[in-house]
Amino acid sequence: MQWLMRLRVLWGTHKSCHAFHLAPRTLRFQSVSATGAPRWNDHDRPEKFNFASDVLDYWTQMEKEGKRGPNPALWWVNSQGNEVKWSFRELTDFTCRAANVFTQTCGLQQGDRLALILPRVPEWWLVAMGCIRTGIIFMPGTTQMKAKDILYRLKQSNAHSIVTTDALAPEVDSVASECPALKTKLLVSDHGREGWLDFRSLIQSASPDHTCIKSKTTDPMVIFFTSGTTGFPKMAKHSHGLSLRHSFPSSRKLLQLKASDVFWCLSDPGWILAVMGAVFEPWTAGSTVFIHHLPQFDPKVIVETLFKYPITQCIAAPSVYRMILQENFGSLRFPTLEHCTTGGEAMLPEEQEKWRQRTGLLVHQVYGQSETNDPVKTAKVECGDFYNTGDKVTIDEEGYIWFLGRDDDIINASGYRIGPAEVESALAEHPAVAESAVVSSPDPIRGQVVKAFIVLTPQFLSHDPDQLAKELQEHVKAVTAPYKYPRKVEFVPELPKTITGKIKRSELREKESSQMQRQ
Repeated sequence: MQWLMRLRVLWGTHKSCHAFHLAPRTLRFQSVSATGAPRWNDHDRPEKFNFASDVLDYWTQMEKEGKRGPNPALWWVNSQGNEVKWSFRELTDFTCRAANVFTQTCGLQQGDRLALILPRVPEWWLVAMGCIRTGIIFMPGTTQMKAKDILYRLKQSNAHSIVTTDALAPEVDSVASECPALKTKLLVSDHGREGWLDFRSLIQSASPDHTCIKSKTTDPMVIFFTSGTTGFPKMAKHSHGLSLRHSFPSSRKLLQLKASDVFWCLSDPGWILAVMGAVFEPWTAGSTVFIHHLPQFDPKVIVETLFKYPITQCIAAPSVYRMILQENFGSLRFPTLEHCTTGGEAMLPEEQEKWRQRTGLLVHQVYGQSETNDPVKTAKVECGDFYNTGDKVTIDEEGYIWFLGRDDDIINASGYRIGPAEVESALAEHPAVAESAVVSSPDPIRGQVVKAFIVLTPQFLSHDPDQLAKELQEHVKAVTAPYKYPRKVEFVPELPKTITGKIKRSELREKESSQMQRQ
């Protein structure tokens, strides 16, 4: 933290909306332009756009002119009581320094690729914005990766540089010889390492004078690796227009953010949600990006943070809301929280209602895709003016739409369509269940039946498995529609997951199908 304090001292010397349309037996998503002419992905866009110069530096100018309030642009805290608060003026200064480190010290240039694998530390934002200023394509990655995961990403992308911590540096060094394109390695740490450049010291000595590139809206800006739920992770390259066409409508219409808002995105910085929710959306509105280092999701720490800090909006995975609801907290009436958002998987109506009763707040569900780059598959889902996402939802009597999950995850048992999240949510309420994954199992009579793979909590490991399976089946029947209960239950030590933590249901389905064929 000392280097951050020293750096602060050193610094002193056509809008669009979206609507759902109901067609016979199918719900499809349509983009409607402000002029009223429906057209998929129809956005007015300028020829040139750069988020750093057109948004970040805009708010810097507003601060200089006294037209923005006193809230910081970035507010970082950890559980040890450390805090970092940076204004937009400071962010402009620091990210210009980062840009100079990349181009002058590392010799990187526009179009080069940089792997960004950092936890929730302030340097993550400096690296990302420094790359945007220079046209270097940054590639976020989770710190949960192992050597083979890092090698796969470095080789697939032909990465020229990597920024990470001393915790992952040995993993990088073990595979670096297999990555001929990798020229520079930057370390974010209080300790040096042979063969690595010290990012913090380079930032302190770098010049704050930098001219941002005039990037075309269509120039590449960032590469996300998909979660790999259906195979190896795929690269999804996005242009500078991503922050324009996504964040402007989202920030203004969906979140309705203001410069006075304090926005907390709980996503791991290696995921696409962090780039949207902890960079583009809040800073588009001039809001404060709030970050808690949070090495692991602890519902107690999350609740304490929402009470302690003036956070007005938050976005988190449904599992975070579930973890909070499962704990015995006395009060969840947060003093400043006004808006909650979730995405990534289904959050059931009963979970939404329980959150509303405890907090007085609705949870708004959003979802999206990282990539649409397969021309053949894309042609199949573009149905005239409609875009068929391949997801399944239900619509209630009031016209509200509830997301169930991916089409290939939905279970069709005797004509009943069952979303896995519905059953997993019911199972999660039982104290024996640490984690579960629900998939379809082939059945000669019903076509498919529900099967649950369950990881038990430690105190239930010694219980009789047959009796416990029956108890869990009865539990699901009691808390949700009985037809959804898992007719098959298998206890497992762990569930297969992607590097981003998503359950690989496709792998479990294949395992179950193969097992049934052998019987």
